[in-house]
Amino acid sequence: MTLWLLLPITVIVSYFLTGALRRYALSASMIDVPNARSSHTVPTPRGGGVAIVVSFLVGLLALAFAGALHTSLLWGLFGAGLIAALVGFLDDHGHVPARWRLLGHFSAAAWGLVWLDGAPPLELFGTVFNLGLVGHLLAAVYLVWLLNLYNFMDGIDGLASVQAVTACMGGALLCWLGGQASQLWLSGLMLASVAGFLIWNFPPAKIFMGDAGSGFLGIMLGLLALQATWVSPAFFWSWLILLGVFVVDATWTLIRRLLRGEKAHEAHRSHAYQFASRQYGSHRVVTLSVLLINTVWLIPFALLVGSGKLDGITGLVMAYAPLVFLAIKFKAGLREA
Repeated sequence: MTLWLLLPITVIVSYFLTGALRRYALSASMIDVPNARSSHTVPTPRGGGVAIVVSFLVGLLALAFAGALHTSLLWGLFGAGLIAALVGFLDDHGHVPARWRLLGHFSAAAWGLVWLDGAPPLELFGTVFNLGLVGHLLAAVYLVWLLNLYNFMDGIDGLASVQAVTACMGGALLCWLGGQASQLWLSGLMLASVAGFLIWNFPPAKIFMGDAGSGFLGIMLGLLALQATWVSPAFFWSWLILLGVFVVDATWTLIRRLLRGEKAHEAHRSHAYQFASRQYGSHRVVTLSVLLINTVWLIPFALLVGSGKLDGITGLVMAYAPLVFLAIKFKAGLREA
């Protein structure tokens, strides 16, 4: 088969695997029952994100077998993703203490960084810096934060899936501009893996992603961003722009909660997207709004930065400014009544 067939095949595999996981979750009573911390009102099966994990990892093996993926990149993504997914899977089936989850998350980040040759050089106002050991440590923190913020932001129907699809769409366009076929395949494969699941997860969701899927997506998108930065230092800022909705909402909310002395790992409903979904009484409105913001606002900024037509820091500030405004408008981090 031609390699291009891998993408539609991955969508189909992800779709049918999600359906099988939904049937399993119903039979095994793996149901997310609404409570005071929930943003949904109907008991819904969970754990469907495993379909994303399996589809993507199998696709990685297919890319490597076809010679479209370097061995070190294969092992880096495969190992880091598997560790993150296993930690989330165990947490989905029975609570894992926060310290052990964090250890697993840093282990996944370290594995990925070792195989990807650590942190890439960083471009600041046109000058490229190699931060050495400090850069590697910051990269590990960056990966763990993305993993956890993806868990935090996976709280309403379709949101985490739409964010991943649009970020990978932007990532693929960046690679097309940079002429990097391998990275293009990776972004396309992740997009296809999530798309099959999104059919089931789009509001009103028939199954939830669970921590196995959200944690996997967080660290994979982080590693794809670092790999792209090895291609072009400006791509790091482009990927931060693509992930802007999640980065701004989660970071702003966490800072406000920490300033009040609340524990970072405690469940809550004080993200901007959660306030917005309650205000409008609809998950669909919020998810589609994020889709619109990503495609109309953030992807163009990411491409301008990636093509060198706009400085990375300048582009990031311009792209994030209205996102910060929205976080404030929808009271991100406000103590719940």
